[in-house]
Amino acid sequence: MDHQGQFRRAALALGIPDDEVSRFIQHLRLSIRLSGRSSGVPVGQFGGLPRLPLGVDWPSDGVSPLPFIFSIDCAALPRVDGFGLPADGSLLFFLNHEQAAATGERRYGRVVYVPAGTDTEVATGSTDDAFVGEQYDVSATLRAEFPDWFGADEDEDEDDLSPFQQQLAGDLERDLPHLDELCALANDLWPPDNGYASAYIGGYADGEVIKSFAEQTLAWREKIGEIVVPVAKWYSQVERETHRLTSEWVSLARFPVDNELYYRSDGGFVIRHDDLAAGRLDEALSMAELIP
Repeated sequence: MDHQGQFRRAALALGIPDDEVSRFIQHLRLSIRLSGRSSGVPVGQFGGLPRLPLGVDWPSDGVSPLPFIFSIDCAALPRVDGFGLPADGSLLFFLNHEQAAATGERRYGRVVYVPAGTDTEVATGSTDDAFVGEQYDVSATLRAEFPDWFGADEDEDEDDLSPFQQQLAGDLERDLPHLDELCALANDLWPPDNGYASAYIGGYADGEVIKSFAEQTLAWREKIGEIVVPVAKWYSQVERETHRLTSEWVSLARFPVDNELYYRSDGGFVIRHDDLAAGRLDEALSMAELIP
């Protein structure tokens, strides 16, 4: 479905200029909300045992099998403008979120793509309860998302914003005079969360994750002598690099993880738009957060 066209028609019907609608659409992303508590058509499976290609071992970190989180049928998902998910086949997500959060190492997370038509079988490589959760089907709905910087907190004093944040706020005010109406329209078409979500596919990557990429990128460029960033300007450079990288990266999947020891446990995967569009799913990076 042409979601951008649907949004444009609705916005134009409200009398909002077409060029402003185009600028807004550049920032609007739709994520796919997966939930097991609705009566929609199943698009994936949480928990249980995954279906892997014949002869393929259960993914591991090199020592132990990785917990299976969920799988999705790409052909059954709603298509989203600008999100290069495979048109068919299935994606399986494996993540040891505690080890991933503690070490930050890629080996504790794995995304497995199974092309359509591949002969598969129910995996039997792990039957431990720690690696096989309760099985249930999930259905899909769409949700509108905006970048973290999109519209500063109305109660926040402008003087508390950094110069770069003030610049972004000024650009928004100039370029999108109907910002509130456009955001409200997007949320009407694709409503925010309503109840528990098992996972989200697509949308914006976590801002703190992108910020860490920005810091690593700048540190590496300094190390090889490509740039020199004065200490006093480090924070502003990180802000600008984070803003730039936000357009390059997308959330492939994010999901809460049950854990009795922590207030919140979040896991997921991020990937560059270019890698996703080219089918380089092995380039997806796992992310995990544990909050006591």
